[in-house]
Amino acid sequence: MATVTVGAVRERAPGERRVALVPEAVTLLHRAGLDVLVETGAGSGAWFTDADYTDAGATVVPPEELYARADAVLCVTAPDPETAEALRAGQTLIGLLEPLRHPALVQELTGRGVRTVSLDLLPRTLSRAQSMDALTSQANVAGYKAALLAADSYDRFLPMLTTAAGTMRPAQVLVLGAGVAGLQAIATARRLGAVVSAYDVRPASRGEVESLGARFLDVPRPPDEEPGTERGGYARELTAEEQRAQREALDAHIARSDIVITTAQVPGRKPPLLVSSAVLERMQAGSVVVDLAASELGGNVEDSEPDKTTVLAGGVTVIGAGRLPSAMATAASTAYARNLVALLRHLVRDGELVLDPADEITGALMGGETS
Repeated sequence: MATVTVGAVRERAPGERRVALVPEAVTLLHRAGLDVLVETGAGSGAWFTDADYTDAGATVVPPEELYARADAVLCVTAPDPETAEALRAGQTLIGLLEPLRHPALVQELTGRGVRTVSLDLLPRTLSRAQSMDALTSQANVAGYKAALLAADSYDRFLPMLTTAAGTMRPAQVLVLGAGVAGLQAIATARRLGAVVSAYDVRPASRGEVESLGARFLDVPRPPDEEPGTERGGYARELTAEEQRAQREALDAHIARSDIVITTAQVPGRKPPLLVSSAVLERMQAGSVVVDLAASELGGNVEDSEPDKTTVLAGGVTVIGAGRLPSAMATAASTAYARNLVALLRHLVRDGELVLDPADEITGALMGGETS
């Protein structure tokens, strides 16, 4: 019987420390009947050595050999031009390829006969696809790390402390967006002892927010508005008028918060602006704002820049934190590798990699190639 060979490449994006497979995943794939190649040094950023992979049963090879032998090439983020050029016809590239942001890459690969499977296209409403949901696994990491990053940057205590020097009030934390990352940020900030409030355009998220011990903000809405309808597991993008009304209602809450964490993203699109420069000027000196949506497309915070921390003239610290999963590379890689194992178990049948467009999971993941 034929054997499928998969190869995990070293990530080359600046600052990217994650890796597609961890040694634990190598063992699981071997049990599923797959051969595993790992590029030399691929796991070093996540603290996995080549020896760790070899001990788990993988073959560690230079990139040229990996591209020559692998049926499927596994990555975390979209490959750079050099890596894309190394792929050959008949191979399958699997990763968070973001075809909505990189349509030319997918079109170029497809034109050369390379099949693409992008995990960020996974239908998040399918219960049987939950174990493959890489966006959720990475968002969990990002939300957790965002709360820790905010706490580390905030120059006061998060919990209320009663000491011989007097009582220290708890920090007031506001989380905007109650998706996976937002809920994890809420839970982590609560564990650290902060008083947490949250807001999301989806009214249904109130129960989830309150179940974590946070207060859900009641923001007035236009009478005819039906906000936050979910499409494919994501919140509906608000119109410009709706965004403006939302910002005006939230400004007062933002201005009196000690820490604000924003998490609202729209796949492949510019994120909604939730925190303006005007409201940043109203915040107290020493306040911290963490923008998880910060990227080259923009962010939720007007003054945020991706991968940059800025202290504004008024003493407010703004952190553009769009790559937080990479900052926790070991945990993020482990979760992502488990998503890939679940996906490969779905795709490999009788020793062959089967990409069936009629399958609701596979067809959706190939959407960047077939749309």
